Amino acid sequence: MSETHVSSSSLPASSTAAPHAAQSEPAAGAQGTFRVAALQMVSTPEPERNLAEAERLMAEAAADGSQLVLMPEYFCFMGFKDTDKLAVREAYGDGPIQRFLADAARRHKLWVIGGTLPIAAPEPSRVLNTTLVFDPQGNEAARYDKIHLFNFEKGEESFDEARTICPGGEVRTFQSPFGRVGLSVCYDLRFPELYRRMGDCTLMVVPSAFTYTTGRAHWEMLLRARAVENQCYVLAAAQGGKHENGRRTWGHSMLIDPWGEIVAVRDEGAGVVAGTLERARIDEVRQSLPAWRHRVLG
Repeated sequence: MSETHVSSSSLPASSTAAPHAAQSEPAAGAQGTFRVAALQMVSTPEPERNLAEAERLMAEAAADGSQLVLMPEYFCFMGFKDTDKLAVREAYGDGPIQRFLADAARRHKLWVIGGTLPIAAPEPSRVLNTTLVFDPQGNEAARYDKIHLFNFEKGEESFDEARTICPGGEVRTFQSPFGRVGLSVCYDLRFPELYRRMGDCTLMVVPSAFTYTTGRAHWEMLLRARAVENQCYVLAAAQGGKHENGRRTWGHSMLIDPWGEIVAVRDEGAGVVAGTLERARIDEVRQSLPAWRHRVLG
């Protein structure tokens, strides 16, 4: 399927006034540019096949110069029914999927954000939908358990994640060479208060498996809104296509800049969506329209 690269539109001339004290400043030693990639997948009910495909896409992204890769929600497994995920859940800290992520990060010298995988929950009938982050040495750098659980009823489409997933309760970020990265998953995208709780981020990530129906209606506008209101980059990796279980996901993995412009996007099918983050772009946007430092509530 096609991949489109869209250049950013022009901004008003940047203000020459000194930045407000509350405005973001790069961390000491933070890189001015940082290349990232979203891996779009059409995952299957066979974990081994999915991990092999993830490895192929990671290698492609690394060869293209990416320093961080983001995988989609449930990159490792899309079963025939909701309860199938219970059979592939892992205890936190060990398991073939977790070892794969750590080894791949070390092998390709990448920051790897492992979309989500099913981690054992206190309740035997449910799992945690967990994002794990590994640094280029293969060390775990962050964990986020999806907070908001999707529920949707329309015609023959019916989803209720709470039947098989326990919600998380903690907002999570981590420090990358480019700055703070905020973690979220799929349905979280509809709750802007979560992103405000992350604080001042240079990048927010959204691994997802949006349905075709909800994705067509709302995916792009929600992603662009999160980028605009937080004046940072947003990287979204999606499931995108017709799955063996009969489900169709929306795809359209993309990178969005702090002005809300789409830097790169892919419609459907497996592939890599890559682009370069620029600290100067964040500064330009925040100086021209200083909404971030004009916040009053919260």
